Amino acid sequence: MSDGDKKDGGSRKLTGPQKAAMFLLNMGESYASEIFKKMSNSEIKKVAEAMTQIETIAPDQLAAISQEFVNLYEGESKLVVESNGFLKNVIERTLDPERAEMILKDIEERKREKPFVWSREVSISALASTLSTEHPQTIAMVMAHLPADIASDVMVSFPSELKGDIALRVAQLGQVPEEIVRDVDTALKAEMKNMVSSGGKVGGLQVLVDILNGVDKATEEAIMEAIEEEDAEMAGSVRDMMFVFEDMINVDDRGMREILKKVEGPQLTMAMKTASEEMKNKILGNLSSRAAEMILEDLEVMGPVKLSEVEEAQQAVVQAAKELEAEGTITLGGKGKDDVLV
Repeated sequence: MSDGDKKDGGSRKLTGPQKAAMFLLNMGESYASEIFKKMSNSEIKKVAEAMTQIETIAPDQLAAISQEFVNLYEGESKLVVESNGFLKNVIERTLDPERAEMILKDIEERKREKPFVWSREVSISALASTLSTEHPQTIAMVMAHLPADIASDVMVSFPSELKGDIALRVAQLGQVPEEIVRDVDTALKAEMKNMVSSGGKVGGLQVLVDILNGVDKATEEAIMEAIEEEDAEMAGSVRDMMFVFEDMINVDDRGMREILKKVEGPQLTMAMKTASEEMKNKILGNLSSRAAEMILEDLEVMGPVKLSEVEEAQQAVVQAAKELEAEGTITLGGKGKDDVLV
């Protein structure tokens, strides 16, 4: 070690996040919570990941980071820290539950070194361009293991002639041996210069549905057309999974009124039997006062019914909505990230 390294306790070799992690671990949860409130999600993740890798802190390292810490912890012994428990407590008391859960989950994924988590750190266009040169089956395997929102963006970036083929292969993909996934992960990371760390999934209809739920309408239609030509039954299954009864909560009021015109009263009452309160309010709010009162009265006197009957009624309502969308009368909405009202 050089004289400079001895003087600074080797802190010159530490990254910024590592120094910040040591300092915050020393300062305590309350102080760290206040600092975290002023940081972005990206900054929190970097410091938090550094925290999870720290088990001991040498006082000579901290001397270069905080003179106050040196005054408290002089000597040759090391400070043992419970970084994981500290980190969890700080994040949970600093952030709202949803944001805290997202960050902690991301940290756990990085610690487990799953393949393809690094995809969040790279250019979507560069990733799509690199993938498009691979064999379609390899592309499908990678797409099935990418986070759904990243896979959606990548799918949009693919050439039109490739989208349908890849979608079919994703839907038909079974369990892939872990060693193969990791080999592809390593090779792909080598091609992409600015990547970090690692995620994992398997293929199937739900994976494809998750991807399609994030693409634009034109991409969805191109993919569904290709699937329809190859396997009409699969296409029907995908469509059923992509839009369910409770999803109609996102339909605008004008569209909801058009849907309700096509549904008979008894069928609508049956469909509402297991609906959420939010969904019930959505429906009742788009009926006339008299019709809403009748529905509520019928629900109150309705005895136990078979779940299959309720699901059949809900599917009929969904089918009415899909028919109206196909006619261009309504928009079920939510497709793509650039949809705007004009």
